[in-house]
Amino acid sequence: MQSFGRSTISSLSLAARRALYNTRSSTGCTRRPLTTPASLTRRTPRLRTSTTTPPKAAYLRSAASSCSYSSTLAGRSTLTVQFAMATHKEILAKLEKNFDSARESGDLLFFPSEVHTHAENGVEFQIRLCPALQNKPRLPTPDFSKDAPSPAAQEKKRHDPFAPPYVPALYLGEVRDESEGHEYVILFNKYSVVPHHFMLVTKDFQSQTSPLLPADLVQVYLFLLAAKALGRKYFAFYNCGDLSGASQPHKHVQLIPLDDDGPPVEKLARATKLDRENSPFSLAALPYANHVRRLPSSLSSTTDFDTLEQALAGAFIPLLDLAFQTVRHDASYPAGTPSYNVFLTLEHMHVVPRRQEAHTLAGTGEQLSVNALGFAGMLLVKSERELEAVREEGVTKILRGVALEAAHEAQTESFRVADDHADAPHED
Repeated sequence: MQSFGRSTISSLSLAARRALYNTRSSTGCTRRPLTTPASLTRRTPRLRTSTTTPPKAAYLRSAASSCSYSSTLAGRSTLTVQFAMATHKEILAKLEKNFDSARESGDLLFFPSEVHTHAENGVEFQIRLCPALQNKPRLPTPDFSKDAPSPAAQEKKRHDPFAPPYVPALYLGEVRDESEGHEYVILFNKYSVVPHHFMLVTKDFQSQTSPLLPADLVQVYLFLLAAKALGRKYFAFYNCGDLSGASQPHKHVQLIPLDDDGPPVEKLARATKLDRENSPFSLAALPYANHVRRLPSSLSSTTDFDTLEQALAGAFIPLLDLAFQTVRHDASYPAGTPSYNVFLTLEHMHVVPRRQEAHTLAGTGEQLSVNALGFAGMLLVKSERELEAVREEGVTKILRGVALEAAHEAQTESFRVADDHADAPHED
Protein backbone atom coordinates (compact mmCIF):
# COMPACT_ATOMS: atom_id res chain seq x y z
CA MET A 1 0.00 0.00 0.00
CA GLN A 2 1.32 3.40 -0.95
CA SER A 3 1.19 6.44 1.30
CA PHE A 4 1.71 10.15 0.84
CA GLY A 5 5.39 10.98 1.04
CA ARG A 6 6.98 13.23 3.63
CA SER A 7 7.57 16.00 1.11
CA THR A 8 3.98 16.02 -0.12
CA ILE A 9 2.50 16.35 3.35
CA SER A 10 5.03 18.81 4.76
CA SER A 11 4.44 21.17 1.84
CA LEU A 12 0.69 21.38 2.38
CA SER A 13 -0.88 24.45 3.93
CA LEU A 14 -2.49 24.32 7.35
CA ALA A 15 -5.94 24.21 5.75
CA ALA A 16 -5.09 21.27 3.53
CA ARG A 17 -3.34 19.41 6.35
CA ARG A 18 -6.40 19.77 8.53
CA ALA A 19 -8.53 18.31 5.76
CA LEU A 20 -6.01 15.51 5.25
CA TYR A 21 -5.75 14.47 8.90
CA ASN A 22 -9.39 14.87 9.90
CA THR A 23 -10.76 11.38 10.49
CA ARG A 24 -14.42 12.31 10.51
CA SER A 25 -16.15 12.30 7.14
CA SER A 26 -18.86 14.77 6.18
CA THR A 27 -21.39 11.95 6.58
CA GLY A 28 -20.29 11.30 10.15
CA CYS A 29 -18.42 8.04 9.49
CA THR A 30 -15.09 7.42 11.18
CA ARG A 31 -12.41 6.87 8.57
CA ARG A 32 -8.79 5.79 8.82
CA PRO A 33 -6.17 8.38 7.90
CA LEU A 34 -3.60 7.80 5.20
CA THR A 35 -0.44 6.08 6.39
CA THR A 36 1.92 8.87 7.47
CA PRO A 37 5.02 9.11 9.65
CA ALA A 38 4.08 9.54 13.31
CA SER A 39 6.39 12.53 13.60
CA LEU A 40 4.46 14.36 10.92
CA THR A 41 1.18 13.62 12.64
CA ARG A 42 2.54 15.07 15.89
CA ARG A 43 3.77 18.19 14.14
CA THR A 44 0.41 18.89 12.56
CA PRO A 45 -1.04 21.67 14.74
CA ARG A 46 -4.54 21.37 16.15
CA LEU A 47 -6.75 24.25 15.08
CA ARG A 48 -8.40 26.21 17.87
CA THR A 49 -11.25 28.67 17.79
CA SER A 50 -10.01 32.15 18.54
CA THR A 51 -11.63 35.55 18.47
CA THR A 52 -8.38 36.95 17.08
CA THR A 53 -8.28 34.63 14.08
CA PRO A 54 -8.02 36.75 10.91
CA PRO A 55 -11.16 36.45 8.75
CA LYS A 56 -9.25 34.98 5.83
CA ALA A 57 -7.66 32.25 7.96
CA ALA A 58 -11.03 31.55 9.55
CA TYR A 59 -12.81 30.84 6.31
CA LEU A 60 -9.93 28.78 4.97
CA ARG A 61 -10.10 26.65 8.10
CA SER A 62 -13.86 26.41 7.72
CA ALA A 63 -13.43 25.23 4.14
CA ALA A 64 -10.96 22.56 5.16
CA SER A 65 -13.08 21.27 8.03
CA SER A 66 -16.20 21.01 5.86
CA CYS A 67 -15.10 17.55 4.81
CA SER A 68 -12.49 15.03 5.86
CA TYR A 69 -9.90 14.06 3.32
CA SER A 70 -8.45 10.88 4.73
CA SER A 71 -8.55 7.71 2.66
CA THR A 72 -9.31 4.14 3.68
CA LEU A 73 -7.67 1.56 1.49
CA ALA A 74 -8.19 -1.48 3.71
CA GLY A 75 -10.66 -4.09 2.52
CA ARG A 76 -10.08 -3.57 -1.18
CA SER A 77 -7.53 -6.29 -1.78
CA THR A 78 -10.02 -8.40 -3.74
CA LEU A 79 -11.73 -5.53 -5.55
CA THR A 80 -10.55 -4.83 -9.09
CA VAL A 81 -11.28 -1.81 -11.25
CA GLN A 82 -12.93 -3.98 -13.90
CA PHE A 83 -15.31 -5.53 -11.37
CA ALA A 84 -16.08 -2.17 -9.76
CA MET A 85 -17.03 -0.43 -13.00
CA ALA A 86 -19.44 -3.12 -14.21
CA THR A 87 -22.41 -1.08 -13.00
CA HIS A 88 -20.96 2.05 -14.59
CA LYS A 89 -20.85 0.27 -17.96
CA GLU A 90 -24.44 -0.89 -17.58
CA ILE A 91 -25.59 2.66 -16.90
CA LEU A 92 -23.69 4.09 -19.86
CA ALA A 93 -24.92 1.33 -22.18
CA LYS A 94 -28.54 2.39 -21.69
CA LEU A 95 -27.84 6.13 -21.69
CA GLU A 96 -28.92 6.94 -25.25
CA LYS A 97 -32.15 4.94 -25.09
CA ASN A 98 -33.10 6.39 -21.71
CA PHE A 99 -32.26 9.91 -22.84
CA ASP A 100 -34.65 9.64 -25.79
CA SER A 101 -37.37 8.19 -23.54
CA ALA A 102 -36.95 10.99 -21.00
CA ARG A 103 -37.29 13.61 -23.74
CA GLU A 104 -40.40 11.97 -25.13
CA SER A 105 -42.02 11.86 -21.69
CA GLY A 106 -41.32 15.55 -21.14
CA ASP A 107 -39.38 14.89 -17.94
CA LEU A 108 -36.12 15.96 -19.60
CA LEU A 109 -35.94 19.28 -21.43
CA PHE A 110 -33.39 19.40 -24.24
CA PHE A 111 -32.33 22.81 -25.59
CA PRO A 112 -30.83 22.67 -29.12
CA SER A 113 -27.70 24.73 -29.66
CA GLU A 114 -24.91 25.45 -32.12
CA VAL A 115 -21.20 25.70 -31.39
CA HIS A 116 -19.05 28.61 -32.57
CA THR A 117 -15.26 28.48 -32.28
CA HIS A 118 -13.11 31.39 -31.17
CA ALA A 119 -9.30 31.14 -31.29
CA GLU A 120 -7.45 32.93 -28.51
CA ASN A 121 -4.17 32.35 -26.61
CA GLY A 122 -3.59 29.10 -28.47
CA VAL A 123 -6.99 27.68 -27.52
CA GLU A 124 -9.92 26.95 -29.85
CA PHE A 125 -12.61 28.02 -27.40
CA GLN A 126 -16.13 26.75 -28.01
CA ILE A 127 -18.97 29.22 -27.52
CA ARG A 128 -22.29 27.40 -27.50
CA LEU A 129 -25.24 29.53 -28.61
CA CYS A 130 -28.55 28.35 -27.15
CA PRO A 131 -31.38 30.89 -27.60
CA ALA A 132 -33.92 28.43 -26.14
CA LEU A 133 -32.31 28.86 -22.71
CA GLN A 134 -33.99 32.25 -22.49
CA ASN A 135 -37.20 30.29 -21.87
CA LYS A 136 -35.68 27.99 -19.24
CA PRO A 137 -37.45 28.22 -15.86
CA ARG A 138 -35.49 30.43 -13.48
CA LEU A 139 -34.09 28.33 -10.65
CA PRO A 140 -34.05 29.69 -7.07
CA THR A 141 -30.71 30.91 -5.75
CA PRO A 142 -29.03 27.91 -4.10
CA ASP A 143 -28.45 28.01 -0.34
CA PHE A 144 -24.90 26.84 0.37
CA SER A 145 -25.14 27.25 4.15
CA LYS A 146 -23.75 24.29 6.11
CA ASP A 147 -25.29 25.44 9.40
CA ALA A 148 -28.33 23.83 11.04
CA PRO A 149 -31.18 24.43 8.60
CA SER A 150 -33.82 27.01 9.45
CA PRO A 151 -37.51 26.20 8.88
CA ALA A 152 -37.29 28.04 5.56
CA ALA A 153 -34.21 26.05 4.57
CA GLN A 154 -35.91 22.81 5.57
CA GLU A 155 -38.84 23.71 3.36
CA LYS A 156 -36.46 24.43 0.47
CA LYS A 157 -34.71 21.10 1.04
CA ARG A 158 -38.03 19.31 0.54
CA HIS A 159 -37.82 20.51 -3.04
CA ASP A 160 -34.27 19.26 -3.57
CA PRO A 161 -34.35 17.89 -7.16
CA PHE A 162 -31.60 15.42 -6.26
CA ALA A 163 -33.49 13.89 -3.33
CA PRO A 164 -35.91 10.94 -3.51
CA PRO A 165 -38.43 10.17 -4.79
CA TYR A 166 -36.58 10.40 -8.10
CA VAL A 167 -38.30 11.12 -11.39
CA PRO A 168 -38.24 7.64 -12.99
CA ALA A 169 -37.32 8.96 -16.45
CA LEU A 170 -34.31 10.86 -15.04
CA TYR A 171 -33.10 8.02 -12.82
CA LEU A 172 -30.29 5.90 -14.31
CA GLY A 173 -29.16 3.81 -11.36
CA GLU A 174 -26.93 3.82 -8.30
CA VAL A 175 -23.28 3.08 -7.52
CA ARG A 176 -21.60 2.44 -4.19
CA ASP A 177 -18.09 2.67 -2.82
CA GLU A 178 -17.82 -0.79 -1.26
CA SER A 179 -14.95 0.07 1.09
CA GLU A 180 -16.38 3.15 2.77
CA GLY A 181 -20.08 2.81 2.04
CA HIS A 182 -20.56 6.07 0.13
CA GLU A 183 -23.63 5.81 -2.08
CA TYR A 184 -24.46 7.77 -5.21
CA VAL A 185 -27.45 8.10 -7.48
CA ILE A 186 -27.01 8.70 -11.22
CA LEU A 187 -29.46 11.18 -12.75
CA PHE A 188 -29.91 12.91 -16.07
CA ASN A 189 -29.56 16.68 -16.06
CA LYS A 190 -33.19 17.77 -16.40
CA TYR A 191 -32.15 20.83 -18.45
CA SER A 192 -29.76 19.48 -21.07
CA VAL A 193 -27.93 21.51 -23.68
CA VAL A 194 -25.62 18.61 -24.54
CA PRO A 195 -27.21 15.18 -25.18
CA HIS A 196 -26.56 12.44 -22.61
CA HIS A 197 -25.48 14.90 -19.91
CA PHE A 198 -25.74 13.12 -16.54
CA MET A 199 -24.72 13.60 -12.91
CA LEU A 200 -23.17 11.64 -10.05
CA VAL A 201 -25.08 12.79 -6.94
CA THR A 202 -24.44 11.89 -3.31
CA LYS A 203 -27.41 9.84 -2.13
CA ASP A 204 -27.40 11.52 1.28
CA PHE A 205 -27.35 15.29 1.26
CA GLN A 206 -23.82 16.70 1.23
CA SER A 207 -22.94 20.31 0.54
CA GLN A 208 -21.72 21.55 -2.83
CA THR A 209 -19.20 23.62 -0.84
CA SER A 210 -17.31 20.49 0.29
CA PRO A 211 -14.22 19.15 -1.50
CA LEU A 212 -14.38 15.99 -3.55
CA LEU A 213 -13.62 12.94 -1.43
CA PRO A 214 -11.37 10.12 -2.69
CA ALA A 215 -14.51 8.00 -3.12
CA ASP A 216 -16.09 10.76 -5.25
CA LEU A 217 -13.02 10.95 -7.47
CA VAL A 218 -12.87 7.19 -7.90
CA GLN A 219 -16.53 6.88 -8.91
CA VAL A 220 -16.18 9.71 -11.43
CA TYR A 221 -13.03 8.20 -12.91
CA LEU A 222 -14.73 4.81 -13.17
CA PHE A 223 -17.36 6.42 -15.38
CA LEU A 224 -14.62 7.89 -17.58
CA LEU A 225 -13.01 4.46 -17.82
CA ALA A 226 -16.34 2.77 -18.54
CA ALA A 227 -17.01 5.25 -21.33
CA LYS A 228 -13.60 4.51 -22.83
CA ALA A 229 -14.32 0.76 -22.70
CA LEU A 230 -17.54 1.41 -24.65
CA GLY A 231 -15.76 3.50 -27.28
CA ARG A 232 -17.00 6.83 -25.94
CA LYS A 233 -15.31 9.85 -24.40
CA TYR A 234 -16.59 11.84 -21.43
CA PHE A 235 -15.17 14.38 -19.07
CA ALA A 236 -16.34 15.43 -15.62
CA PHE A 237 -16.63 18.76 -13.85
CA TYR A 238 -17.47 19.99 -10.35
CA ASN A 239 -18.56 23.49 -9.35
CA CYS A 240 -17.63 23.98 -5.68
CA GLY A 241 -19.07 26.91 -3.74
CA ASP A 242 -21.38 29.84 -4.27
CA LEU A 243 -18.98 31.68 -6.62
CA SER A 244 -18.33 28.64 -8.83
CA GLY A 245 -21.43 28.68 -11.02
CA ALA A 246 -23.15 25.88 -9.10
CA SER A 247 -26.93 25.82 -9.47
CA GLN A 248 -27.80 23.36 -6.66
CA PRO A 249 -26.51 23.06 -3.07
CA HIS A 250 -26.70 19.22 -3.11
CA LYS A 251 -23.27 17.80 -3.98
CA HIS A 252 -23.09 16.57 -7.58
CA VAL A 253 -20.46 16.00 -10.25
CA GLN A 254 -21.52 16.41 -13.88
CA LEU A 255 -20.37 14.38 -16.90
CA ILE A 256 -20.81 15.22 -20.57
CA PRO A 257 -19.69 13.52 -23.80
CA LEU A 258 -16.93 15.01 -25.93
CA ASP A 259 -15.20 14.49 -29.23
CA ASP A 260 -11.88 12.65 -29.34
CA ASP A 261 -9.79 15.76 -28.65
CA GLY A 262 -11.42 16.43 -25.29
CA PRO A 263 -12.25 19.89 -23.90
CA PRO A 264 -10.35 22.74 -25.62
CA VAL A 265 -8.11 23.60 -22.66
CA GLU A 266 -7.11 19.96 -22.31
CA LYS A 267 -5.15 20.31 -25.55
CA LEU A 268 -2.92 22.90 -23.86
CA ALA A 269 -2.35 20.59 -20.91
CA ARG A 270 -1.55 17.68 -23.20
CA ALA A 271 1.01 19.75 -25.11
CA THR A 272 2.79 20.97 -21.97
CA LYS A 273 6.22 19.40 -21.45
CA LEU A 274 7.01 18.73 -17.81
CA ASP A 275 10.29 18.38 -15.95
CA ARG A 276 8.48 16.39 -13.27
CA GLU A 277 5.47 14.35 -14.29
CA ASN A 278 4.13 14.05 -10.75
CA SER A 279 4.16 17.77 -9.89
CA PRO A 280 1.41 20.38 -10.30
CA PHE A 281 1.81 22.78 -13.20
CA SER A 282 -0.09 25.65 -14.78
CA LEU A 283 -1.05 26.59 -18.33
CA ALA A 284 0.99 29.75 -18.83
CA ALA A 285 -1.01 30.81 -21.89
CA LEU A 286 -4.04 31.42 -19.68
CA PRO A 287 -4.01 34.75 -17.77
CA TYR A 288 -5.57 33.49 -14.54
CA ALA A 289 -4.70 31.12 -11.72
CA ASN A 290 -5.04 27.53 -12.86
CA HIS A 291 -3.53 24.41 -11.36
CA VAL A 292 -3.15 21.14 -13.25
CA ARG A 293 -1.86 17.68 -12.48
CA ARG A 294 -1.00 15.10 -15.13
CA LEU A 295 -2.27 11.68 -14.14
CA PRO A 296 0.00 8.64 -14.63
CA SER A 297 -0.29 7.29 -18.17
CA SER A 298 -0.83 3.81 -16.74
CA LEU A 299 -3.80 4.88 -14.62
CA SER A 300 -6.42 4.37 -17.32
CA SER A 301 -5.35 0.74 -17.66
CA THR A 302 -4.73 -0.11 -14.00
CA THR A 303 -6.56 -3.06 -12.49
CA ASP A 304 -5.74 -2.15 -8.89
CA PHE A 305 -8.31 -0.15 -6.95
CA ASP A 306 -5.82 1.07 -4.35
CA THR A 307 -3.58 2.50 -7.06
CA LEU A 308 -6.51 4.31 -8.64
CA GLU A 309 -7.67 5.95 -5.42
CA GLN A 310 -4.17 6.86 -4.29
CA ALA A 311 -3.34 8.50 -7.63
CA LEU A 312 -6.54 10.54 -7.77
CA ALA A 313 -6.43 11.68 -4.14
CA GLY A 314 -2.70 12.33 -4.43
CA ALA A 315 -3.34 14.60 -7.42
CA PHE A 316 -6.29 16.48 -5.94
CA ILE A 317 -4.91 17.37 -2.50
CA PRO A 318 -1.92 19.44 -3.77
CA LEU A 319 -4.16 21.15 -6.35
CA LEU A 320 -6.68 22.04 -3.67
CA ASP A 321 -3.88 23.35 -1.49
CA LEU A 322 -2.62 25.56 -4.32
CA ALA A 323 -6.13 26.91 -4.84
CA PHE A 324 -6.35 27.78 -1.12
CA GLN A 325 -2.93 29.45 -1.29
CA THR A 326 -4.05 31.52 -4.26
CA VAL A 327 -7.07 32.76 -2.33
CA ARG A 328 -5.09 33.36 0.86
CA HIS A 329 -2.64 35.65 -0.92
CA ASP A 330 -5.39 37.77 -2.50
CA ALA A 331 -6.14 40.52 0.02
CA SER A 332 -9.30 41.57 -1.83
CA TYR A 333 -10.89 38.12 -1.97
CA PRO A 334 -14.50 38.23 -0.74
CA ALA A 335 -15.23 36.82 2.71
CA GLY A 336 -16.65 33.33 2.92
CA THR A 337 -15.71 29.80 1.96
CA PRO A 338 -13.45 29.80 -1.13
CA SER A 339 -15.02 28.63 -4.37
CA TYR A 340 -13.31 26.78 -7.19
CA ASN A 341 -13.95 24.67 -10.27
CA VAL A 342 -12.62 21.18 -10.97
CA PHE A 343 -12.60 19.30 -14.25
CA LEU A 344 -11.23 15.85 -14.88
CA THR A 345 -10.28 13.78 -17.92
CA LEU A 346 -8.50 10.44 -18.12
CA GLU A 347 -5.24 12.38 -18.53
CA HIS A 348 -5.41 15.48 -16.33
CA MET A 349 -7.03 17.05 -13.29
CA HIS A 350 -7.61 20.83 -13.30
CA VAL A 351 -8.53 23.15 -10.39
CA VAL A 352 -9.32 26.86 -10.88
CA PRO A 353 -10.04 29.11 -7.85
CA ARG A 354 -12.92 31.57 -8.35
CA ARG A 355 -13.43 35.20 -7.37
CA GLN A 356 -16.99 35.71 -8.61
CA GLU A 357 -19.78 33.75 -10.25
CA ALA A 358 -20.55 35.99 -13.24
CA HIS A 359 -18.89 38.56 -15.49
CA THR A 360 -20.54 41.76 -16.68
CA LEU A 361 -20.13 41.92 -20.45
CA ALA A 362 -18.68 45.27 -21.51
CA GLY A 363 -20.67 45.34 -24.75
CA THR A 364 -24.12 44.66 -23.31
CA GLY A 365 -23.98 45.16 -19.54
CA GLU A 366 -25.48 41.68 -19.15
CA GLN A 367 -24.27 39.14 -16.62
CA LEU A 368 -22.61 36.04 -18.08
CA SER A 369 -22.52 33.15 -15.62
CA VAL A 370 -19.37 30.99 -15.79
CA ASN A 371 -18.90 27.52 -14.33
CA ALA A 372 -16.23 24.84 -14.77
CA LEU A 373 -17.16 24.38 -18.44
CA GLY A 374 -15.96 27.91 -19.16
CA PHE A 375 -12.50 27.13 -17.79
CA ALA A 376 -12.45 23.91 -19.78
CA GLY A 377 -12.86 26.15 -22.84
CA MET A 378 -16.64 25.97 -23.36
CA LEU A 379 -18.81 29.02 -22.73
CA LEU A 380 -22.60 29.17 -23.01
CA VAL A 381 -24.50 32.20 -24.35
CA LYS A 382 -28.21 32.74 -24.88
CA SER A 383 -28.30 35.20 -27.79
CA GLU A 384 -26.42 36.43 -30.84
CA ARG A 385 -25.91 39.67 -28.94
CA GLU A 386 -24.14 37.85 -26.12
CA LEU A 387 -22.11 35.84 -28.61
CA GLU A 388 -20.77 38.95 -30.31
CA ALA A 389 -20.09 40.62 -26.95
CA VAL A 390 -18.03 37.62 -25.82
CA ARG A 391 -16.04 37.58 -29.05
CA GLU A 392 -15.40 41.30 -28.86
CA GLU A 393 -14.30 41.33 -25.23
CA GLY A 394 -12.32 38.10 -25.45
CA VAL A 395 -12.87 34.81 -23.67
CA THR A 396 -9.67 34.92 -21.61
CA LYS A 397 -10.48 38.42 -20.34
CA ILE A 398 -13.90 37.18 -19.23
CA LEU A 399 -12.40 34.17 -17.48
CA ARG A 400 -9.75 36.35 -15.82
CA GLY A 401 -12.56 38.56 -14.55
CA VAL A 402 -14.16 35.74 -12.56
CA ALA A 403 -10.90 34.02 -11.54
CA LEU A 404 -7.75 35.14 -9.71
CA GLU A 405 -4.31 36.37 -10.70
CA ALA A 406 -1.87 33.65 -11.67
CA ALA A 407 1.00 33.05 -9.24
CA HIS A 408 1.59 29.35 -9.77
CA GLU A 409 5.37 29.36 -10.13
CA ALA A 410 5.94 31.13 -6.82
CA GLN A 411 3.48 28.80 -5.09
CA THR A 412 4.90 25.56 -6.44
CA GLU A 413 8.44 26.53 -5.48
CA SER A 414 7.66 25.33 -1.94
CA PHE A 415 6.64 21.94 -3.35
CA ARG A 416 9.88 21.69 -5.33
CA VAL A 417 12.03 22.70 -2.35
CA ALA A 418 10.24 20.17 -0.16
CA ASP A 419 10.71 17.42 -2.73
CA ASP A 420 14.41 18.23 -3.12
CA HIS A 421 14.82 18.18 0.65
CA ALA A 422 13.08 14.81 0.88
CA ASP A 423 15.27 13.36 -1.87
CA ALA A 424 18.50 14.46 -0.18
CA PRO A 425 20.23 12.03 2.21
CA HIS A 426 19.29 12.47 5.88
CA GLU A 427 21.23 11.53 8.98
CA ASP A 428 19.43 9.24 11.40
